[in-house]
Amino acid sequence: MMGRYRRSRMHKNIKDIKKKHRTRRRTKDLDQIHEDLRPEKAEKLHQQEVNHDLPGGGQHYCIHCARYFIDEKSLKDHFKSKPHKRRLQALKEPVYTQKEADMAAGMGSYVLQSPDAALTDVDMDRQQSSGKDCSVVK
Repeated sequence: MMGRYRRSRMHKNIKDIKKKHRTRRRTKDLDQIHEDLRPEKAEKLHQQEVNHDLPGGGQHYCIHCARYFIDEKSLKDHFKSKPHKRRLQALKEPVYTQKEADMAAGMGSYVLQSPDAALTDVDMDRQQSSGKDCSVVK
């Protein structure tokens, strides 16, 4: 005999409940955040009108993480947190474009860099300072 609580926690194969839990904490993707970081759009996000449905009236917003905060102190604490710093590191990487995706799928000409071109001036300076020979043998 199953109790009342046991029945309520059985959500196997109930697709709408699974989907709700999967998408509840969904945030913006990195390419959407790169769009938000453009100056004209970023200015609109910082100067939002008061919306009482959002935390803090929508006045304290982190563009990088796409999150609203209840007050200025919690926003500043968020700036010092690990998730915010991880998001900043992820945003430093170049945006993955549709052109790159097509080339990776074989729909375009994808030119690989030769190993000689990959050796930069900095690498050559390091090798010279360590005493290694950096000349290329062909």
